[in-house]
Amino acid sequence: MKRLGALLARVFLAFDWPLLVILLLFAALGLTIMHSAVGSTDWRFAEQSRNFLIAFCALWAVALIPPKMLMRLALPFYLVGVVLLLGVEFFGETSKGATRWLDLGVARIQPSEMLKIAVPLMLAWYFQRHEGEVRIRDFLVAAAMLAAPFGLIVLQPDLGTALLVFGAGFFVIYFAGLSFKLLVPLAVVGVLSVGTLIYYEDQLCQPGVDWVVLHDYQKQRVCTLLNPSSDPLGKGFHTIQSMIAVGSGGLYGKGYMRGTQTHLDFIPERTTDFIFAVYAEEFGLYGGVAMLVLYALLIARGLTIAMRASSQFGRLLAGALTMMIFVYVFVNVGMVTGILPVVGVPLPFMSYGGTALITMGIACGILMSISRHRTEPG
Repeated sequence: MKRLGALLARVFLAFDWPLLVILLLFAALGLTIMHSAVGSTDWRFAEQSRNFLIAFCALWAVALIPPKMLMRLALPFYLVGVVLLLGVEFFGETSKGATRWLDLGVARIQPSEMLKIAVPLMLAWYFQRHEGEVRIRDFLVAAAMLAAPFGLIVLQPDLGTALLVFGAGFFVIYFAGLSFKLLVPLAVVGVLSVGTLIYYEDQLCQPGVDWVVLHDYQKQRVCTLLNPSSDPLGKGFHTIQSMIAVGSGGLYGKGYMRGTQTHLDFIPERTTDFIFAVYAEEFGLYGGVAMLVLYALLIARGLTIAMRASSQFGRLLAGALTMMIFVYVFVNVGMVTGILPVVGVPLPFMSYGGTALITMGIACGILMSISRHRTEPG
């Protein structure tokens, strides 16, 4: 009985309960919307239920790992991830024009997913080692550590995952003390680039114009964002139909499982990248705001854990993983509502798919580990 009691105590102490409550609400909401998106409890609903269970097990297992052990795992985890990305580059499997998968014989994996965790883990470990004496050279080394996996993922090409990996790594570097003044020139260049693109849209979006830094399909996504009606039945179909679904929901929505855009198959990829359109059509503006408030609570809890962490490593890692979730939500909702181009970023805890859900489970498990050991010295 004592052993059972000790085991149960260990299980319950591993959880950060405010965070766990928020995640359980997301699980219930995610499965509810998935049921509507597929129209029944078919195999996709059953598999998503299984995915949630696996993600919860991953969360619990990672939550039991102390931050000091995570620090020891940071370097080998990062190196293995980069080596696997190189394996994808030379030996990867190509599907739909992208080479993102690696067949290991016993399993087929997508190494870019593990870099969402490995990159912030590695950078947080690096800045922990240089705590109190961070110099410009250290920021340059950190930038190189981020650039290597980012570049390899862009080459696959997988711009959505590359963006998330870059965001997670960037936030570690920023939280480590990168001066905001250094970001101002980049912001100015970004604003000027967007302004130039909008002003010269007609010329730059012509078929024969090569953007050099982007693939043709990526160029088409940006041009489609600027003018979806230019190809309403082709490249612009996703954006137009999702915007119609979101707008037709009105204030209160059409009701659960009553979304016409959804159930008449007008919304493409409605169980994955565009599941927010399904939700907004059925629950309206008020429902969409309620979901965003729930995400805000999740992000607020993650940042609270980061502020209370006992070490520089914990603060940087928790802050970066929390902001990665923010980037997930911002990019997905932005592309569904026509603010951002379609880049294939799922909505956390809502979109169908096991890999992304398990990644989120591991990220939240790390947050719980940092919360659980917040009284321990770094």
